[in-house]
Amino acid sequence: MKIISKYIIQTITFSAIMLLVVGCKKLLDTQRQGEYTADNYPYPGGSGPYDQFVFSAYNDLRSYSVHVDAFIVATSIRSDDADKGSTPADGGASVAEMENFPVTPANSRCNSLWTGYYGLINKCNSTIINIDTLTSINATEAIKLQTKAEARFMRGYAYFMLVRFFGNVPIIDTIYADVTAQPIVPQSTPAQVYAFIEDDLTFAAAHLPASWDRSKFPGRLTNGAASGILAKVYLTQRKWAQAATAAKLVMSSGQYDLSVPYQQIFREDGENTKESVFEVQATATPSITQNLGIQYASIQGVRGTNEWNLGWGWNVPSDVLEAAYEPGDPRKARTILYSSTDTGQNRTIYGEVMPIYPSGVPNPRYNHKVLSNPSLRNSISRGSWWMNVRILRYADVVLMYAEAENELGNTEEALNAVNSVRARARLGAAAGVLPDISTNDQTQLREDIRHERRIELAMEHERFFDIVRWGVAQQMMHAAGKTNFLNSRDVLLPIPQNQIDLSRGVLVQNNGY
Repeated sequence: MKIISKYIIQTITFSAIMLLVVGCKKLLDTQRQGEYTADNYPYPGGSGPYDQFVFSAYNDLRSYSVHVDAFIVATSIRSDDADKGSTPADGGASVAEMENFPVTPANSRCNSLWTGYYGLINKCNSTIINIDTLTSINATEAIKLQTKAEARFMRGYAYFMLVRFFGNVPIIDTIYADVTAQPIVPQSTPAQVYAFIEDDLTFAAAHLPASWDRSKFPGRLTNGAASGILAKVYLTQRKWAQAATAAKLVMSSGQYDLSVPYQQIFREDGENTKESVFEVQATATPSITQNLGIQYASIQGVRGTNEWNLGWGWNVPSDVLEAAYEPGDPRKARTILYSSTDTGQNRTIYGEVMPIYPSGVPNPRYNHKVLSNPSLRNSISRGSWWMNVRILRYADVVLMYAEAENELGNTEEALNAVNSVRARARLGAAAGVLPDISTNDQTQLREDIRHERRIELAMEHERFFDIVRWGVAQQMMHAAGKTNFLNSRDVLLPIPQNQIDLSRGVLVQNNGY
């Protein structure tokens, strides 16, 4: 359960935008929303006058089109580790296409992703331009560079998502008024987009602080977050040495470690801990149940009745993910939430008895990692809009380092890294569960590291991108029963037909669509 005093809501600055800032603290508070205190007027320590612009970009991280509906569908339901769940007709054709392929150019989720991430990019560009051009604001060069680094981090991250979703995408570094009708710019090649991303994230890593005052700015971007995402950018391009170097910067920073128990990471009291490298911030109170939060957990919440009416019931663990766990792995119970049956009860991490499948809920399994604390559900809402979204965890960085070092032939470094993750995972388990990996064979170790990524990061939106970059997507998807998947077409989404039409044919469709 959350310690309420730890999550007191503190408003950051002076406008409605500030009310939506990621720095807002959880959960209950005696201070009125939007009220100044001696600590936050005119700017909290380490902050500055450009926050009014960059906080607008931070707020977009909680956007429905950035990290909610289409994001969950395209990164998780589209993979072999998850199914849509809920009832067969729920979600309509656009979700069914994402789950079973092929996805058509008219798919509404594709268009949502496009407009969502370009909307975020537009706000980042606006922040950068305001920093460069507004003469009415007096700020030190250090504050300018720091705020610009925050904007360039989010812009680089947005382009990283876009290039993995769509491949050839336009690079836009100016601002425009209507995100549904962005400037007509020809697409750049993935190589060009990745170079742009690397430049943004390298700048961010050089000018962001190692940490912020967590009592004022929980989850605000750091150089560790920039280096961590940069490691993933390099890993995606098979730039092993650069990936290892970037990941090592995070690991040697002293800001992160594997001390947070796996069981705790996904609870409210596991937010913004030593495990968190990049985490989307959300909060809620009994009087403000949604406006400062994100619908991420609600979409995946148990689809039941009364106290179990927690959400849509989407994004449920698949049969093949369930079968992938090693015997006794404690991470399985923390990831897969089983419904009760007529012959036996199953309980949540909080000790609640789950409804019976199929009479009480439509699915036998749900995503346990998004289940919120029942006391907060009872006091705030069933929708759990206060749950943060983990985008980059420290264990992910360690496993990226292990993968890169193994590909470079550095077996000992790779083994130490992957085994450190397994050591944390087996805490509290029976003797002999999750033993250290000991192979010196590079090929076998590669498979072991891939397995560890699948299990450690299950249901956390990495699986689809991993199997694509490993070149095994078609094999894995067919094994999971998604036999319509074709490597020649489905590793990328189609360019939204709506965007092609708005560009008057300047944008070109991806192969196979």
